Amino acid sequence: MATEFERPMSSYAPYSETRTPDTTLESVFPTQHALMRALVAKASALGPVPYAIVWPCSSHALGGAVEAARHGIIIPLLVGDRTKIEKTAREAGLDIAGMRIEQADDEATAVKHAIALVHAGEAQGLTKGSLHTDTFMVGVIKQESGLRTKRRMSHVFCINVPDYPELLLVSDAAINIAPDLATKRDIVQNAIDLHHALGLGTPRVALLSAVETINTKIQGTLDAASLCKMADRKEITGGILDGPLAMDVAVSSESARIKGVVSDVAGRAQILVAPDLESGNILVKSLAFLGKSATSGIVMGAKVPVLLTSRADDATARLASAAIGALYARYLDATTRQ
Repeated sequence: MATEFERPMSSYAPYSETRTPDTTLESVFPTQHALMRALVAKASALGPVPYAIVWPCSSHALGGAVEAARHGIIIPLLVGDRTKIEKTAREAGLDIAGMRIEQADDEATAVKHAIALVHAGEAQGLTKGSLHTDTFMVGVIKQESGLRTKRRMSHVFCINVPDYPELLLVSDAAINIAPDLATKRDIVQNAIDLHHALGLGTPRVALLSAVETINTKIQGTLDAASLCKMADRKEITGGILDGPLAMDVAVSSESARIKGVVSDVAGRAQILVAPDLESGNILVKSLAFLGKSATSGIVMGAKVPVLLTSRADDATARLASAAIGALYARYLDATTRQ
């Protein structure tokens, strides 16, 4: 079935809704989110990467850019209406002195101009500000943008679940609604590539379903088995795949033991691949709002990192996404030069 684009929320951070932009990493990411804090600290230590912030005309969108710049993660190129940006900064008490503002009279023009900055080599990534996701993504995915690759674009959440020993990547919970097998292959490869880009090593990839056995009435089990064979044949590289796996078996060694599932992935998954957008979205929101997880995310499969943050995301949620984007931008630059 052909895949479609859905307007997503790219990160959910209920623990930080009342934070102010001027914070330390320890206050933004408490002890239970130390893994995410370490990732942000890593990006900060490596130095800033230039990012085009498209239409940062709300306090959250602009505040996220200011906070990421303050921590040395990005160099914001603010693309939008100068009057609105400066008014937003004044009203929110944000210091944008010295930040470059590229004038764009409307949202669609801002997207085009930001993409032009990428092609000119002045920006290494794009961040959605306070404009509608549809306006932003239509500009990114259309052929004439020059940002498309042979691979399908997909969204990857990076999640710090309290008490889970490693960061979890979850995909796709935001873009591809009902991915077919070819799209799932790209979803898996995109997530694997991000795992390597973040310096997390060779990932263990769980292809999720409701059961651990092949069931011809459950398409996800058939796709999972096919994806594992594709990995055997090197059509998917860089990760260790297993599936179908139910969620409990994927993340709980005790559940895997009780059910008799023996694999390198069971109970120790680092990437969770959902069978469709609905299940993935429910999983991510459950981890965020019930599991009190710290989350962030990025769109993969384009020529540059694309941060698809929600207009409702606060500055601290955007900080983690900015860190992931900066690390991935460095990874792309390094692999291109090899």
